[in-house]
Amino acid sequence: MVAARITVNGKEAPISPAAPHTTTLDFLRERGLTGSKEGCAEGECGACSVLVARPGVNKPTDWVAVNACLVPVAALDGQEIITSEGLATAGEPGMPATLHPVQEEMAVRGGSQCGYCTPGFICSMAAEYYRPDRCAHAGPDSASGPDSGSGSGSGSGSGSGPADSIDHEHGPNGFDLHALSGNLCRCTGYRPIRDAAFAVGAPTDEDPLAQRREQSPPAPVATEYTQDDSAFLRKNTLAETLELLRERPDAVVVAGSTDWGVEVNIRSRRADCVVAVDRLPELRELRVESDHIELGAALTLTEIERRLDGDVPLLAELFPQFASRLIRNGATLGGNLGTGSPIGDSPPVLLALEASVVLADADGEREVPLADYFTGYRQSVRRPGELIRSVRIPLPLSPVSAFHKIAKRRFDDISSVAVAFALDVEDGIVRKARIGLGGVAATPVRALATEAALEGKPWATETVEAAARVLRGEGTPMDDHRASSLYRSAMLGQSLLKLYAQTTEAVSS
Repeated sequence: MVAARITVNGKEAPISPAAPHTTTLDFLRERGLTGSKEGCAEGECGACSVLVARPGVNKPTDWVAVNACLVPVAALDGQEIITSEGLATAGEPGMPATLHPVQEEMAVRGGSQCGYCTPGFICSMAAEYYRPDRCAHAGPDSASGPDSGSGSGSGSGSGSGPADSIDHEHGPNGFDLHALSGNLCRCTGYRPIRDAAFAVGAPTDEDPLAQRREQSPPAPVATEYTQDDSAFLRKNTLAETLELLRERPDAVVVAGSTDWGVEVNIRSRRADCVVAVDRLPELRELRVESDHIELGAALTLTEIERRLDGDVPLLAELFPQFASRLIRNGATLGGNLGTGSPIGDSPPVLLALEASVVLADADGEREVPLADYFTGYRQSVRRPGELIRSVRIPLPLSPVSAFHKIAKRRFDDISSVAVAFALDVEDGIVRKARIGLGGVAATPVRALATEAALEGKPWATETVEAAARVLRGEGTPMDDHRASSLYRSAMLGQSLLKLYAQTTEAVSS
């Protein structure tokens, strides 16, 4: 077995002697790369973000921003990352480095005060800068877009700013502000950061990181990294992984580590054995068949979002509201379902879509409807040694759908209540209704009584108001610091009324 190594800013470095639970953030800082900061240690502030070379959607390689505070450095064995220090171009001996266009725009637009969060913003911004399908919008403001900048690819001096934006969340240069939804700034204020984001140009042909996108990312490598009686393991195939889990049913299975990383940092959890499944090719397939869509359990939410490109409208509504782009770049459906959390955002949507999970162990596979998967608080029918291999969504999809997330913040927050609807309405009659709920019981649940109250009835005010009263009584909501049980119940009923108002408005227009 080859010694575990990682390429940082173009230079290869051994991971040893770091412990298997050591985060990428701590690994980098111990080596003097202190641009990445620890702000929250749970993936909510983005001060730690770095770029990772990952398999691309539109090009061989995408530069993807991730939270270095959550990812074990051993999980990046054989992979390639860029930190904020690696974005600038080194100058001649005795001369200063040349700022990266993103760094330059942040500087000239006043996008930094104390500077603590700035490197993280810059890495997240650079990931969007290098997104292959980002392009300037046509129109009167397109002159301030990517092709109008200086020879460095920067849009400095173009006058881009809020007045030039296409809408609140997208700039004339195609920059999507959701790329920064996982980055928090406590002192600068977001307007100058937004100005910088909307002013960056397009990468030039000479840009080495842009050129790097045309080559394949590092191939997955088998990892057997052991220190002090604890191990981080990655196998080459699903079959090898399932045999390992048969031998070590106590192992912690991780993909993006967006949940386990929090346990390690905040609760000081440690595991004798961690098994990574994020690079297994059998868990990274996305197939559209005649009667279903198959989503590999180790595909990140960002990969699913970009590859489906809106073909499943209910998932398209979910993704922007699921945590932040930084989290979605690592989080997986397999991980979200595997933790069994009653407030995970994907289960209500998948319940409404009548999804099932394909479970695999060393003896074979079985398919379980998601409605039968959860058995109790963070418990499921998944047996020791079993993995979620994929999620199956049956086709055709219901034409009326919506996802309503009730939370204290619009983005990057945990749901107080999550409600997903998928309805078939034909000739004014509800032929089928599927409603998934999160945050109102010990597990994600289907609103079976409400579905029955809708099916076979006219999609009309009287029916919806009666069903909304039923929906308020679904689940067993509790009081906690996010919301009271009465509030949660009220939001359930209100959510159905909102769906009806939205669909009626769409039909009338």
